[in-house]
Amino acid sequence: MGVNPDGVLLAIDAGNSKTDAAVLAPDGTVLGAARGGGFQPPVVGVETAVDTLAEIVGRAWAEAGGRARAEAGGAGSSPAFAHVTACLANADLPVEETALQAELLRRGWSRSVRVHNDTFAILRAGIDEPRGVAVVCGAGINCVGMTPDGRTARFPAIGKISGDWGGGSGMAEEALWYAARAEDGRGEPSALARALPAHFGLETMYALIEALHLGQVPMERRHELTPVLFRVSAEGDPVALGLVHRLAEEVVALSAVALGRLGLLDEEAPVMLGGSVLAARHPQLETRIRELLAERAPKAVIGFVTAPPVLGAGLLALDEVAAGPEAAARLRDHYGA
Repeated sequence: MGVNPDGVLLAIDAGNSKTDAAVLAPDGTVLGAARGGGFQPPVVGVETAVDTLAEIVGRAWAEAGGRARAEAGGAGSSPAFAHVTACLANADLPVEETALQAELLRRGWSRSVRVHNDTFAILRAGIDEPRGVAVVCGAGINCVGMTPDGRTARFPAIGKISGDWGGGSGMAEEALWYAARAEDGRGEPSALARALPAHFGLETMYALIEALHLGQVPMERRHELTPVLFRVSAEGDPVALGLVHRLAEEVVALSAVALGRLGLLDEEAPVMLGGSVLAARHPQLETRIRELLAERAPKAVIGFVTAPPVLGAGLLALDEVAAGPEAAARLRDHYGA
């Protein structure tokens, strides 16, 4: 597959649970799109994971095909892109980005391929130019930043071994820990000891511990406890509130360090918050984030990202070809952002 000289672009946002691909004209028009399953190279390997992308990209191209070829002046029957931007989950380290970029180049979709961690898609979706910082808190937690000159700030974000704390899964685990100790007397009393088992129709933490251990409640359902934690916090439980405030501290620490690395602490710069936990805008969490960020980065401007991440991947692709603000606005209009 050669490079399409007429500028058809491919944007991919691949998360752990779902993948979106969009074929774009250089003026920001979406010519075709498709959605598929998650992207997990640590589980299935890089080649197999990219096989999954290939199927989704193929469907996006099939939707775009006739129209894209007509507008491109009769390009060949095989899909070809002037540039590919792929924002991929599990591209947490530069070495992983390099391996994924090599595999995408091997597929021949384009001679120009840029791989980013998927958090960059969320950041770009929330800002008008590639300048600012984003913290994403969904199942996990991550932070990235960028400036128009190409500089970036990022963290490994691969769990406790890289110093991470928080995320929906991590918050649920912390809530279970405190609730277990509240019930058996090793820790401070907390309403979490009743609320967490009640969510699964159980009466005690002992019963919930047993159910989790024996697989009667699947471990993957632990994420359901994060909203319970926030509800108990809102009801005034000091243990739950302490966890919410600690998450705020983590969000602000990530933001301030990233801003500092990019030299943005002393000027107005966006700090975009995204992911299911932050986008829910729990009042106690949001208030504490604003208080702490005002102390550490008083010129930062907080925003929330609710637009689909594939928009951010598309904007990054348009940035690569210097498409301009009209193309970016057209793409934003398509996604209602």
